[in-house]
Amino acid sequence: MLRRFHYLPMLALTGLLCSSAPVAAPAISTETLISRLSSAIENLKTLRCNVRAQERIAGKYQQARTAMKMSFSPYKVYLRNDQGIEVLYVTGQNGGDAWVYPNSFPYVTLSLDPNGSIMRKSQHHSALEAGYGTISELLDGSGQRVTPGFEKTFRYTGDTTVVGRPAYVLRSVYPQFRYVSYKPTKAETTKTIAAKFGCGEYRILERNGLSVGATVPAGKTIQVPNAYGSRITICVDQKLYLPLVVQVNDDKGLFEKFEFSDVVANQPIPAAEFTKGYKGYKL
Repeated sequence: MLRRFHYLPMLALTGLLCSSAPVAAPAISTETLISRLSSAIENLKTLRCNVRAQERIAGKYQQARTAMKMSFSPYKVYLRNDQGIEVLYVTGQNGGDAWVYPNSFPYVTLSLDPNGSIMRKSQHHSALEAGYGTISELLDGSGQRVTPGFEKTFRYTGDTTVVGRPAYVLRSVYPQFRYVSYKPTKAETTKTIAAKFGCGEYRILERNGLSVGATVPAGKTIQVPNAYGSRITICVDQKLYLPLVVQVNDDKGLFEKFEFSDVVANQPIPAAEFTKGYKGYKL
């Protein structure tokens, strides 16, 4: 999408010439906004927030509300959704698995692969991608992308208010979005292919009837989105420079929408809150 320029026409009438007032300068430039957004995400040490998610799964929309707390370097995350399901993942612990309390029969804590089919069922992203990881990837101009330049389509388009918080609106419009044929010359996982196209793994799996982490053999043609979406809107908190809303549309309409509230960044989180036996957890 091109940067919006406002043209104020001069109205010339017989014996009368009218002109409009000067156009106010933008509150912030696209480049500055993207730089501050990227920096805020990259410099996160801890994050607490509530997330309302809406994701299109097999043609239907599923919604969930999740309380989230995260610590980085090393990566730790605790999630609890509105169904009482709890997830705890701590880098270097539990053999690389996450602890999961399903809040259903048999009401015991499970150890599950965060990238496995059980934990990835009915959701676009894994627990390892919680927070703002996907946004950072969208704005990354990696030269390894098969379709480079998508990140340059983002433009600052104005201001809004999200739950009482002033926010900048960053938007990408990419009418070239489509599924393209891809034939790997050597065996590749769907995750690797998704990284090449910057499209996310879920739609590759859905479109081609593949399972999470499947390997596509050399010479096999699959259909892959050439970008993450046709229209992406990110509402960025004007104080924290972190996303408050992320909405992605594709060729079928709304693909996913995430709304972040009660965002607290870079405030200490006691180490005990990332332990299986922490008070209040059912893990």
